[in-house]
Amino acid sequence: MSDTSTMRPRLSSLEAAWVIARRDFVAVLFSRAFLFFLLGPLFPVLVGGLAGAIGGEVQREAVSVEIGLAMSAEDNAAMLGAGERLAPQLGGVLPSLREVPEAASDPAFDAQTFLEARRGNYAAIVTGSLAAPELVGTAGQLRRWEGSVSLLAGHAMQAEPTVFPRVTDAVVTTSAASERSTRIQTAQIAQMLLFLLTMLLAGMVLSNLVEEKANKIIEILAAAIPMDAVFTGKLFAMLGVSFVGIGVWGLAAYGLWSIGSDAIIASSGFDIARLPAPAVGWPLFMVLGVVYFAMAYLLLGALFLTIGAMANTVREVQTLSMPVTMMQLMVFFLAAYTIKQPGSGLEMAAIAFPLSSPFAMLARAAMEPQLWTHALALVWQGLAVLALVKGGSLLFRKRVMKSGGAGRVKTSRFARRTPVSVEPAE
Repeated sequence: MSDTSTMRPRLSSLEAAWVIARRDFVAVLFSRAFLFFLLGPLFPVLVGGLAGAIGGEVQREAVSVEIGLAMSAEDNAAMLGAGERLAPQLGGVLPSLREVPEAASDPAFDAQTFLEARRGNYAAIVTGSLAAPELVGTAGQLRRWEGSVSLLAGHAMQAEPTVFPRVTDAVVTTSAASERSTRIQTAQIAQMLLFLLTMLLAGMVLSNLVEEKANKIIEILAAAIPMDAVFTGKLFAMLGVSFVGIGVWGLAAYGLWSIGSDAIIASSGFDIARLPAPAVGWPLFMVLGVVYFAMAYLLLGALFLTIGAMANTVREVQTLSMPVTMMQLMVFFLAAYTIKQPGSGLEMAAIAFPLSSPFAMLARAAMEPQLWTHALALVWQGLAVLALVKGGSLLFRKRVMKSGGAGRVKTSRFARRTPVSVEPAE
């Protein structure tokens, strides 16, 4: 019987991607190198300690210091004027003052109800008059700003006051500012964990591509199936391997916490049970964390594949990957810095830039309860992954699919019609 009778049509892109993903997943998962790789998380702990400095700075600055003014229009203007006069000398001590629009438009405005409803982002609200100001807020905010409000009220009444009014306190259980400040810690830890896992695991995509380029395996695969399918299969194979690694590390961490949680809490002061709940709730936050890790991994992995397409040697790959690694570090710091600037142009830029978008959106899930923004962000990140994969495959065909000086690799009719049998690597 002729061999042509057994020919089958060329694999579709989806089928080819599945073949490549299955082959790479099995080859990497059952390799000795991957077993040693599982010990890798010990090193990122050092990076986490170094990045803790910026986290502490964000934690200190992110707590809202905005005091709302809900007095008469004249008293509000006098308080704002006093704040402007004292700002050059006491700018780092005094809070930022802002009139509460709802107080001016609602004669029955109640500051306690307003704060307990978590409306606005005020640390506290000043009511009453300049002679008898009343500060409404949580107990911690009252202790922090009582003296500053008295100082401002005194300077609002006289340019050079000799007597400062006594501030009365009205305690509320919580406020939007205090609740937001407690969620900063959750957002920071989630961002740090996402960054460390992404940087630790995304390098497997690049190392796998470099190895197959050196062995000319990638050119054989590209001669038989679409390059887009090769890149897509490799990305999702490495993503699957990453989830296996995360599962192993998670079980190990759970075991260590179960055995020595008391000692860990005593030595570090960190108790995961007291971590503030995110705005979207823990179950949905965990789901979003998994999804944003997948998107961050696919984005960085697609970028690494593009680097591999532009490089002709292993040395070039290493040289080109270093700037990308440093850029990703800067992207992470950008997303971490925007935690204290919700709704600002800088945060919107971090969300719009694909590589920083997963980090910024995960922090937003911890801080804000809105869900529709996550749907838009995930669609945008998915489109960015497709664009990077397409661009990387085009670069690969232009720069890599050559054999010496003979030009492009020629694909025979047999290679175009007969699927390549891809076996797992030993």
